[in-house]
Amino acid sequence: MPFLRYHILLFLFLAVFCETFAAAVGYQRSLLRSLGEGNGQPDYAVDLNSSTFDSILKESPASFAVVEFFAHWCPACRNYKPHYEKVARLFNGPNAVHPGIVLMTRVDCAMKVNTNLCDKFSVGRYPMLLWGPPPKFTSSGWDPNQEKSEIKSIDDARTAEQLLNWINKRIGSSFSLDDEKYDNESTLPWNATDPEQIARAIYDVEEATSQSFEIITDSKRIRKETRAPLIKFFQLLIAHHPSKRCRKGAAEILINFDELWPLHLSNSSQNASTSYARDVTKSFPICGKEVPRGYWIFCRGSRNETRGYSCGLWILLHSLSVRIGDGEAQLTFTVIRDFIHNFFMCEECRRHFHEMCSSAPVPFNTTRALVLWLWSSHNTVNERLMREEKELGTDDPRYPKMIWPPKELCPSCLVSSSSKSGHTMRDWNEDEVYKFIMNYYGSSLVSSYKDGRVTDRIKDESVDDVITTTHAVAVPVAAALAIALASCAFGALACFWRTQQKNRKRKSSN
Repeated sequence: MPFLRYHILLFLFLAVFCETFAAAVGYQRSLLRSLGEGNGQPDYAVDLNSSTFDSILKESPASFAVVEFFAHWCPACRNYKPHYEKVARLFNGPNAVHPGIVLMTRVDCAMKVNTNLCDKFSVGRYPMLLWGPPPKFTSSGWDPNQEKSEIKSIDDARTAEQLLNWINKRIGSSFSLDDEKYDNESTLPWNATDPEQIARAIYDVEEATSQSFEIITDSKRIRKETRAPLIKFFQLLIAHHPSKRCRKGAAEILINFDELWPLHLSNSSQNASTSYARDVTKSFPICGKEVPRGYWIFCRGSRNETRGYSCGLWILLHSLSVRIGDGEAQLTFTVIRDFIHNFFMCEECRRHFHEMCSSAPVPFNTTRALVLWLWSSHNTVNERLMREEKELGTDDPRYPKMIWPPKELCPSCLVSSSSKSGHTMRDWNEDEVYKFIMNYYGSSLVSSYKDGRVTDRIKDESVDDVITTTHAVAVPVAAALAIALASCAFGALACFWRTQQKNRKRKSSN
């Protein structure tokens, strides 16, 4: 009997463990997985559970979310799933037709691990659909008797057509189940001159940062002579990137820089295969494991080859420029110049940018001077590309290049403009332009920039320790100190590390 009781208890323990474990890893397997039901079709809706519910919804770049509460044993739920998936295909995943607008999710209430979660949202039938801004699902539950709630019940959604019609009415769109990627773009509720749109660009800044890291590792451009410029760029990201998780990821990479790219190894031996690059980006995702997402939101073009990465990179550079201190202006200019020169793969773009940097009014002694130079340079690039793309017919008809900012965004920025010999002369109020840019790429850009510590990991190791453990210490340390002085966290940690280093030296000499 004791032997039998032991095996029964062991069996029950394993059953509960397996169910809990499956729930905990469910999101990782189900973001875009095979259904395993013989049809081989991808599962577009994101499976949530009590462990992943808050984090996924909180981190979602989407403006709205639909949560379907169902039970896997429910025949009506199984029959409804194809309808729900037809709508989820439009909004979810790297190949989404209309990404970043609605996050389509589901929760299996038949799993015991989700019991409290389903109770929190008063689930009384299957399937049950709720709609609302993603953060609202994490901050509170839902009660059908609650009058004032941003979470709404979707009652008329028995078919895919009905569900999509409900969404269209809710957000003023005209999406269709037949939409394909980059088709029917006019249905998007988008206004390029709406100042609130920049708030969503933080996700594109993360995407551009992640893609930059992938390009750097894939292109095998990390060599002895490019180590110092890359290290300095990581230092700049750690100090001033507008995304907290990108700051943390850059610090993790810098901590392990020598192990990832040892100085004594040749370029061919350390980057012998593309699998090495994949391993690096997988082990050290610079902006978190959710990034890259595979799509653009603010920087999305009407065609696959327009906007995207270049747009996201420009926003990253502008957002860095508005966050530095006066004493960092010249250093930041040098870091950006060297990063583009060494790691931007478009040769003509790299050459044009280098020419603009060569004629820049250096040294930059103030943040204002750097911000306005970068703004002016961006407009110079846009003006050149406007002419070229118009002649070649390669422009994006929905998002043509423009001189920025337009009057709709900043009425007081442009004083006057006139044409002479085929060239447009513009008189800008640079004080107004500077004020606008600082707000647009600063406070208006959704950011956790001012949140807490630079990284959660660095306790015994300081950020300055992260920087000075590299073999390329002679150049990067000076850069690191210049960047560090602008940040209280960096300054304090730098002092701590220096003290620790001196103590170590004294001990070793005794």
